[in-house]
This record gives sequence, C-alpha cells and structure tokens, in this order.
Amino acid sequence: MGCNRNCGLITGAIIGGVLAIFGGVLIPVGNNLIGKAVKKEAVIVNGTTAFQNWLVPGSSVYREFWIFHVLNPSEVIDEGAQPKFEQRGPYTYRVRYLPKENVTEVENGTISYMLPNVANFEPTMSVGTENDSVTVLNLAVVAVPALYPSGLMQSIINTWVKSSNSAILQNRTVKEILWGYTDPFLDKVPFPTVNPVVGVFYPYNGTTDGPYTVYTGTEDITQTAVIQSYKNKSTLSYWKGHCDMVNGTDGASFPPFVKKHQVLRFFSSDICRSIYGVFQGKQVVKGIKLYRFVVPREAFASPAEVEDNYCFCTDTTISENCTLAGVLDISACKAKRPVYISLPHFLHASESILHNVEGLSPNEKEHETYLDIEPVTGFTLRFAKRLQVNLLVQHSKYIEPLKKVKKSYVFPLLWLNESAVIGDEKAEMFRTKISSRLELLNLLQMSLIIGGCVMFLAFMGSFFICRSQKLK
Repeated sequence: MGCNRNCGLITGAIIGGVLAIFGGVLIPVGNNLIGKAVKKEAVIVNGTTAFQNWLVPGSSVYREFWIFHVLNPSEVIDEGAQPKFEQRGPYTYRVRYLPKENVTEVENGTISYMLPNVANFEPTMSVGTENDSVTVLNLAVVAVPALYPSGLMQSIINTWVKSSNSAILQNRTVKEILWGYTDPFLDKVPFPTVNPVVGVFYPYNGTTDGPYTVYTGTEDITQTAVIQSYKNKSTLSYWKGHCDMVNGTDGASFPPFVKKHQVLRFFSSDICRSIYGVFQGKQVVKGIKLYRFVVPREAFASPAEVEDNYCFCTDTTISENCTLAGVLDISACKAKRPVYISLPHFLHASESILHNVEGLSPNEKEHETYLDIEPVTGFTLRFAKRLQVNLLVQHSKYIEPLKKVKKSYVFPLLWLNESAVIGDEKAEMFRTKISSRLELLNLLQMSLIIGGCVMFLAFMGSFFICRSQKLK
C-alpha cells in the first residue's frame, strides 16, 4: 500500500517535471515555428500578407494641415516687425490611397516601384473649406535673395516686384497656398522658362515619387523593405558624408522581429534625408500589442551637441556656426529655394529661433513623430509623421518688400500631421492570424512550465512528507 502511494507520488512528480521540461522545450520550438511562418508571410512577394499591405496601405492615410496666419500684417509690412501667428486648421486631405505604380520584381531579391501622389480634401474632417483665406508669407518674393544673390539681378527683379505691387505678405486661400497659384510678380517676368505658379507643395496631385527599389527579404529576411536605391541612386547628392545616404525603409514596415534596443532608420523624401526612431514604450491598438518608436530630439540637434549631425549643417551664418538646433536647411533639394524643415512649432529648436516669432507653443505630445510597430512582423500599424515647413526671410536693399527686414529669420508657413491607424477589418485579420496564435502559444508554454513545476514540487513534497512519517 505504501509502495503504491509512494510510487504514485513519484510518478506524479515525474509527470510534472516532464510537463515543465516540455513547456521549456516548446519555447524554442514554438519560436522556430513562428519564425518560419513570419518569414514566409513577411517577404514582399506577390501572394504574401506583406505584399498586399505593401502594395496598397491597409488603412486610410490622412494629412492634416495647420496654416500659420499672420495677425499683424501691417506692422510686418510697414515696420519689419516680428510676426505674430495664429494657427488655423486642421484642413484634412486623404492621401496615399492609390496602389504603387510600375511595380517590377527583379531577380536579385529587390522590387521597384513609383509612389503616386494624390490628395483629396475631406470637408467633414476639416475646420473650414479650401477657400478659407489666410495671411501668409509671399513665397516668390522672399525666395529672391536666395535664388539670385547678385545685387544687379535683384535690382532688375525688383522692377517686376514693384510693378506687381507685391508685398512681403499676401492673402491666399488654403488651396492656393498648399497646391499652387499664379503669382503676380512671377507672371510679369518676360521669360518663358519662368513658371509663374508657386505653392508649398506644388506640383503634387498627378505626380509620382521615385523610383524606389527595396529588398523583398527573400534572400535576407533582415533586409525586408530596406531601400536599396532612390531615383536609381543609394545617395541623395544633397548632403556630405553619411548624411547623404538613403538608409532604412520607407517607414511603412521594417524587417520582422523588431527589438526594443534597435534604432529604426527610415527615409522620407519630404525632408530629403534619412532619419531614425528609438523605442519609447509599449502601446495597444485594437487589441494588438505594439512598440512605439519616436524621432528623438537628437535627430535635429546641432553638431555642437551631436557630432554626427555635422553634415546636415550647410549654412554657418544662419546656424550661427552650426550651434543652432531644430531646423534643417533643405534648399539643396528644393532648387535652392530657402526652405527649412523643423518639427511643429519649432519643437526641440533653439530658443533664439522660437523667439524670432510670436504665437508658437511647442508640445511634445502633439508635435512629435512616432511609429507604432508590431514587433514580430515589423508592420507599422499606427503612425503620426509631423513636420513644419518654413522659409528663410532675409534683408535685401534691392527688393522693395524686403528692405525693412531687420535680420534674417526662419518664418513658419504651416505644419502637417500625416497619420494612419490600422482599420478594423485588417486589425481583425491581424489578431486572428498573428496576435491570437502568439498569445495562445505563449499561454500554452507558460501553463506547461508553471503547471509542471507546481505538480513536481507538490508530488515530491508529498512523497518526502509521507516518507518521513513512515520512518517515525
């Protein structure tokens, strides 16, 4: 009888130990199975889940604009006073809803494509209409000193500026300032090569971006969606050194099995450079666990603080010998027009840049850029790309509207938030095919390990208790 009981207890302990060991063994086995399944579906090949999400965005992408309306136009025009701003918006457009064009698979494990540009106004998501009027900077007049540094050329150009009655500021509709209008000053220039139409994003609708060539991941899963070339080059010809390289993906997805310690690099043609995100924390979106990566302050820091940023400093005068942070001169990729990019409301910029204007209030929660990524697949399921477009305003003794400018400063035009979140249908598919299976496997692993350990300890404890009682 005692033998039967002791044998039963030992048998129970052995079963518990086996279950615990099996649970432990299931971890690498399960991870291996998951790895194989992800590698099969994460590559950008026709017929995979990744290909469908890559070809057409799995969710609606919206671009919201806030225009910086000048509240004191008379003082700015007549006295060269510091501008005071009030942001007006959002004016919302649906973008990125057309499939990629000219998709061509290449034998070396890459695929090339063109990205169509389209923007469709969404009145129900906007504060007003595209015909709302705003007082903004005169884009054409302000660009003259940067495009034509010669005093003689500026004097000649000034005759057309004066005859058009152009000022440093102008009243324009939202649609005009975003997508283009015929400028009265440029319209008087008697040269057929001069296009009189200007706009912050002109031309946009009906154009394409690219070609992009990216790795499919078939030959190396760690290179999935990484850009091999942009416009048939691996560099941009805008910057010096490593700053000129096209690094990472386009931000829509990353190679699978993302780790918290990783630095995720991605390229944005909007800012003419590659940038990066670092892990900030965990998020849950529609029942799916995600890692949030944010663009850190250091990405726009001055070379004096972050030495690696030295090659993004192209103008030592405006940047005060490369000591100012928070603005990026991208005139090299904007046909020499004095365009500067920053985070909204000059977030993380040097105080002197922010103090040259009034009415801006940087807020990290509202103005930072983030990507929420499902770590196993590398898919970006929610994101907010936020940036601000500015123009450099300079004094000119030859251009009438610029004679009263007291010093050079960066003038904000607008800021935008391009964002998306995975749709309900795609989220359900994601939960069913990936998240639920991962959670079930993890639950099974933990149940076997914990249950097996509890059984082992309970039965072995009972065995020794019984044995000690028998000896007494």
